[in-house]
Amino acid sequence: MIRKSTLLACVLALTGLETTSAQVADRPFVSTATDAYAAPEEAYVAIRPMIADMQRVVTPDGIQTLERVELGGIEQWIAVRGTDIDNPILVYVHGGPGAIELGRSWPWQRAVEDYFTVVQWDQRGAGKTARLNGVEATRPTLTRARMADDLVELIDLLQARYGDRKLVVLGHSWGNVIALDAAMKRPDAIAAYVGLSPLLSWEANERAGYERLLEIARERGDAAALAELEAMAPYPGDGALTSERLAAQRAWVQRYGGLAAYRDFFLKAARLSPDYDLTDRQAIDAGGLASVETLLPELAQVDFSVLDHTSFPVLMFVGRHDITTPPEVTEAWLNALDAPSKRLVWFEHSAHLAPHEEPGRFLMALVEHVRPLAEPDR
Repeated sequence: MIRKSTLLACVLALTGLETTSAQVADRPFVSTATDAYAAPEEAYVAIRPMIADMQRVVTPDGIQTLERVELGGIEQWIAVRGTDIDNPILVYVHGGPGAIELGRSWPWQRAVEDYFTVVQWDQRGAGKTARLNGVEATRPTLTRARMADDLVELIDLLQARYGDRKLVVLGHSWGNVIALDAAMKRPDAIAAYVGLSPLLSWEANERAGYERLLEIARERGDAAALAELEAMAPYPGDGALTSERLAAQRAWVQRYGGLAAYRDFFLKAARLSPDYDLTDRQAIDAGGLASVETLLPELAQVDFSVLDHTSFPVLMFVGRHDITTPPEVTEAWLNALDAPSKRLVWFEHSAHLAPHEEPGRFLMALVEHVRPLAEPDR
């Protein structure tokens, strides 16, 4: 079993959790001595109604739901939002594992809802779904295959509910793994596939990220970083990457802006989400820890290099400063891919979190490059 303290350091960069050293005994979902929510809860409670009113969908043909649906034999939370239900449907598959977006997307999503009906989904073992079903009760079913099948069921549900039309599926980071798996199972349902800072090959990803960290450390003359990083060589090694070595590498990714290039609001956004209360937010941490702990062996096996053809358009959105999933790995994979159409979209001022780092450019990329592929006449 991976030690909790070591795993926690890994999870910081994989799922975007925030932690401090305080211990709060009455929080049922906090399984380690951490407290990410030190500010008084009433400070957030006072603001959330204002944000909820700003976010409210008021158009006659709009839709705004937050509900539980059955996927893979358990109830899971989804949100469906948009100003016109006839707009293309975009399913956002969050990263992590366990790094929910439903409670964090409010800073950027409202503008996207003018052009897409956006579906956010708290995956098995994550966020509100983890709170609903229990973290430990869900752990035995946390597998790549089961979660990809959950997504296939969600796609089927959306088509049955909103009309038999093709959808846009977007997979962020880890989300790319299960989203691309699901898209390949249901290519007939995919109008376009978007990989956002996608995880495509764990080994190539780790190797490229490590080399970039060494490069930055040398450029800065950072003796402490060089000493620690060079002591890890060869990294990631021959398939024997330990959680301790992964945690050390991820710590430097964060310090060097490889998760968020200039600032990181992603970690705090759920505090003001109208859809997340305190216990929901506590479940982010507990679910993220359990998800990474359980899925890490499968993460280490991810390799889409064998996937060289799709029957649907593929777009890859990458941040210039991303060290979490380095863009050169994505660029090489996309260059080799045979698809009806394909496009690499760069975000020059982003690392791993483009919707939060460059929300305007993220919106424009979706409208200019993705929406035309999903319009009914296409």
